[in-house]
Amino acid sequence: MNREEKSQTIQEIAAQIEGAEAIFAVDYRGISVPQAAELRGKLRETDSSFRVVKNRLTKRAAEQAGEDRLAELLVGPTALTFVRGDTAAAAKAITSFNKEHEVLTYKGGLMGETVLDEAAFKSIARLPSREVLVGQFAGLVASPLTGVVRGLNALIQGLATQLGQIAEKGLVTGEAPAAAPEAPAEEPAPAEAATEAPATEAPAPAEAPPAEETSTEEPTAEAGEAPAEEAPTEPKGEGDDTTSEDSNDQEG
Repeated sequence: MNREEKSQTIQEIAAQIEGAEAIFAVDYRGISVPQAAELRGKLRETDSSFRVVKNRLTKRAAEQAGEDRLAELLVGPTALTFVRGDTAAAAKAITSFNKEHEVLTYKGGLMGETVLDEAAFKSIARLPSREVLVGQFAGLVASPLTGVVRGLNALIQGLATQLGQIAEKGLVTGEAPAAAPEAPAEEPAPAEAATEAPATEAPAPAEAPPAEETSTEEPTAEAGEAPAEEAPTEPKGEGDDTTSEDSNDQEG
C-alpha cells in the first residue's frame, strides 16, 4: 500500500468514525471469508458496516476525527463495526452471529460519550429494536388520547339519548320540554306555610285584657276621690262629741 492509498484509507475510516452512532471493536481471529460475508450482510440490514482495519492507520484516522478513546481498542487483530442506524439491532446481529459460530471476541465500544464494556454491549443486544420501541412509545402516547375520545363519544351518546327521551316525553304529554325546569318554582310553597303559621299564633295578643284591668283601675282612682268628698265626716265627729256631752249632762 503506497502513501496515497494509505492516505485515502485514513480519510475513509475517519469519515466512518465521524458518521457513526456507535462503534464496536472485536477480535476477528478465526473468522472465515464466508462467515465475514454473512456478518456483513446481517449488519448491512441494520445500516451498519463491518471492516477489518490496520491498527496504525486507524489510530491516525481516530486522531483526525477527534476520537482518541478508540486507540485503546486497537490492540491485536481488530475489526470495527460502524453503526449508523439501529444500535440495538446491530449489537443483536453480532451477538446472534457469534452464538452460531463463536469466532468473535468483543473488545469494547463507544456510543456517543459512553464507553461500552462487554456487559453494556450484551444489555444493548437484549433491547428491542428501534422500530419496536417506536411502536411501543406510539402506543403509550395514543392510549390516553383513545381514552379521551371514547369518553367524549360516550358523553355525546348519553346526551343525545337524554335529549331524545325528553323530546319523546314532550310529544306524548303534549307539553313543551322546556316546561320541565318550572318544577323548582313549587319550592316556595313551604315558605307560604311558614308565613301562615304566625297567623295562627295571633291570639297571643288577646292577652290584652290586663290592659282593661288598668282601665278598671281608673274608676278606683275616682273612687279614691270619694273619700275626699266625705271629708265632712269630721263634723260628724263633733256631733258625736256633743251627743256624748249631752249624755254626760243627762247623767249628771
